[in-house]
Amino acid sequence: MQRSIPKIIKFSLIIALFIVLLWVFFPTWTPHIKGEHSISTMEQVEINGAEHEIMIRGVDASNPILIFVHGGPACSEIPYVRKYQKDLEKQFTIVHYDQRGSGKSYHFFEDYSNLTTDLLVEDLLALTDYISEKFNQEKVLLIGHSFGTYIGMRAVAEAPEKYYAYIGIGQVANTVQSELDSLEFIMEQAKLEGNLDDVERLKLLQRSIEQGEEHTPRNLVRKYGGATRLINDNRDYQRGFLLNTEYNGLDVIRYLRGINITQENLLNEEAQHNIPDIVKKVDLPVYFVMGKFDYMTSVNAAKNYFDKLEAPIKEFIIFEESAHYPQFEEKEKFTGWLNKTFNELQNGAFES
Repeated sequence: MQRSIPKIIKFSLIIALFIVLLWVFFPTWTPHIKGEHSISTMEQVEINGAEHEIMIRGVDASNPILIFVHGGPACSEIPYVRKYQKDLEKQFTIVHYDQRGSGKSYHFFEDYSNLTTDLLVEDLLALTDYISEKFNQEKVLLIGHSFGTYIGMRAVAEAPEKYYAYIGIGQVANTVQSELDSLEFIMEQAKLEGNLDDVERLKLLQRSIEQGEEHTPRNLVRKYGGATRLINDNRDYQRGFLLNTEYNGLDVIRYLRGINITQENLLNEEAQHNIPDIVKKVDLPVYFVMGKFDYMTSVNAAKNYFDKLEAPIKEFIIFEESAHYPQFEEKEKFTGWLNKTFNELQNGAFES
């Protein structure tokens, strides 16, 4: 005799299914900011022939514009970045966008097999024009993070007139040098902690890393504090995916698909065409902002690039307590530094 499923279990399953479907398909938005002149929008906009997701937030829409270029590749920060930028929103109109093939800008039936960094640079320049026209501002401030610095650096080299300045956080440089710095740091930390299995694993990878064929395993960089010190960025993503209103379950699938399809090719392109060989001079102020313990993109490699880079104004800033995310790990200090630096830029411009 077959037993029927109790009504309470059926009801629970229906409720669970409803919750899952709600998470997958609920409409997304970014929360309102109080204020007569505030802006808080999130929408798909056609940029350079492709639909891009753009989130814009600020207390006063007439404030100077700040465009963030996310890293990864394909690792949008829209799902959780509100947590870290509330104070910045008071001074700037902040623009985040999911790059082509990333996050909410990933579209299931589009072909990304030929996606290149050249195209991502074109997208950024077109986005800059769109934002400048939308807010009737001649220039914007550009910030790149991690892989986003590869895109941002090339954009400002091509069109410096569009930007007040360029800020590279976790600036990429010579890939092999950066990976060898990471390898040395991780091996030393593993030895200090007596984790001989990790040491042996890294020894087996050393030759491939030296030849530029492999990266130092990111799970080990994280394990030994070379990614973050004061925050847990993986947990930020998880909470953002589950609890924030900017992404739903379908967007999470887009995010994961974008990483799976585009990341390896873009990283290979970056490694084969190192940014110090491509951009040797820029005609605008440049700031490299590095966390002291950053071994995702090493401080040493970034400093070597900085020393050779030609720019009318350039500064190399180290945040002493953080790793790859100083803008989040030391957000109060970063906000203070950015406000001070931008004010100095404006005053200098006015004096000239």
